[in-house]
Amino acid sequence: MEKTPTKKILALGDSYTIGESVLESERWSAQLIELIKDEIQVSKHDIVAQTGWTTFELQDAIVAHKLDSHYDLVSLLIGVNNQYRGLSKDDFRIDFQQLLKTAANFTSGNFQHVMVLSIPDWGVSPFASNRDRTQIAQEIDAFNMIIKEECQKYHVSFVDITPISRAYPTDVSMIAEDGLHFSGKMYALWANAAKEKALQVLKNDN
Repeated sequence: MEKTPTKKILALGDSYTIGESVLESERWSAQLIELIKDEIQVSKHDIVAQTGWTTFELQDAIVAHKLDSHYDLVSLLIGVNNQYRGLSKDDFRIDFQQLLKTAANFTSGNFQHVMVLSIPDWGVSPFASNRDRTQIAQEIDAFNMIIKEECQKYHVSFVDITPISRAYPTDVSMIAEDGLHFSGKMYALWANAAKEKALQVLKNDN
């Protein structure tokens, strides 16, 4: 019987990667690993993420961590806090480019082993009920356009989870108990959306 290959995954990001207010098993990357386990065994799953981090804070944290020098898949989900704080989109583009390069450094410089998820829309949350949800959506779309452009430039896999985050505006089960972040149920949808591209990356030995 052929042995299932083992792979190493690194997930980089902010609250949506660390899974603020949900169980560790409900994080989107943890659920992704569960989804692919019949085809790919993951022997190492590292996360560098923290609630509130912007692009530059994530970059600083990556430098500070002593990480394995090689991973088979590095995921990146970042930018919502840049939008939330009203930070420059031009600076975001520069930061995001650097993060893509940093992510690729953990895959022996291979951008094809990097996978990016778009910024979800926190404007659907109860936390945003007294805010301009249309403006939030427009700003998130603008940041996501930058992300998509940079992914295309570097031939990085891009998973658009933003429409999924907006698809259940009245379903409270999609929101975590804190009223701001998403629930494990929502993360399951993101994991499912990322599954095929993740498998393509992990099965690619180039």
